[in-house]
Amino acid sequence: MKLPLLSLIAVALATAQTQPPNSYVVREVGHELGKLPYLSIFDDVSYRVEGDNVILTGEVTRPIVKTDAERLVKRVEGVAQVIDRIEVLPLSPNDERIRRATYFALVRQPQLETYFLQASCPIRIIVKNGDVTLQGAVSNQADADLAKLTAGNVSGVFHFTSKLEVENGR
Repeated sequence: MKLPLLSLIAVALATAQTQPPNSYVVREVGHELGKLPYLSIFDDVSYRVEGDNVILTGEVTRPIVKTDAERLVKRVEGVAQVIDRIEVLPLSPNDERIRRATYFALVRQPQLETYFLQASCPIRIIVKNGDVTLQGAVSNQADADLAKLTAGNVSGVFHFTSKLEVENGR
């Protein structure tokens, strides 16, 4: 599953409020990152544009996603430098088990399953050393609360954080 560029665009728009970046660069960087073939719901890649520099952040499960993200962004006309702060998450059978368990717990909730049926899932599940973070956006507070409750009760999770945002008008 590919991730939506919703969070990437939100970061770009937030950056635009503080320092007006080149709108072409913002759009093209988002477009290029949308091409990442191995990006999954277990990865989070964000960016911001500062002048002619692009800063990549987030966490990914595979080193190739980090490498490909930097390579794709460097190709964008108008980008002078790419500062790659994407973290490659450690390999861990326990983290893999928690990722799968969290995914299945969420997708089995009838109220939440529609998020996971979309081509680009708006909910991302980040697992690092047994700690789970949900990131992304949901339509309403009830969905956010259910996702928090469900993911927070997955067996083996050491610590849980929700960074889900509720989108207005969605």
